[in-house]
Amino acid sequence: MGEAWRMDGRQPTESVGEYPRPPRVEADARHVVIVHRGVTLADSRACRRVLETRHPPVFYVPREEVRTDLLSRSRATTVCEWKGSATYWTLAVDGCTVRDAAWSYEAPSPEYASIAGSLAFYAGKVDLCTVDGERVRAQPGDFYGGWITAEILGPFKGGPGTTGW
Repeated sequence: MGEAWRMDGRQPTESVGEYPRPPRVEADARHVVIVHRGVTLADSRACRRVLETRHPPVFYVPREEVRTDLLSRSRATTVCEWKGSATYWTLAVDGCTVRDAAWSYEAPSPEYASIAGSLAFYAGKVDLCTVDGERVRAQPGDFYGGWITAEILGPFKGGPGTTGW
């Protein structure tokens, strides 16, 4: 389901159906770049990926590798049963404002301390997110912020009719 977009012939190597619940955090040294309106917002080789059943990975970029001068704290918050309370960030670049373009866990539960303060961006709210030069596809829906690359096999939670599985 939804895999026809792979035009490069590469085969997926990870199935989101095999990701754990509760989620697992792992280091990822691939080159992650996030760009909006021609401005590089983040450039890192020291991200953390959060892997959760039926979700494409979420990449958390260390704060020191993000243009935080372009972000302001939003009023929005959510609560994850495992990670704790999320803080949302509004992006302002080149006269364009993108509400809640990113989020972070400023004081996550102890099991997720390695992502404390790091920022995750919604791929669908910025112009470009890449992993080792591969353009990321946004996870369906507007609640989850997973990044779909050629290595990831669905089906993915997030689109219409998928909230109950």
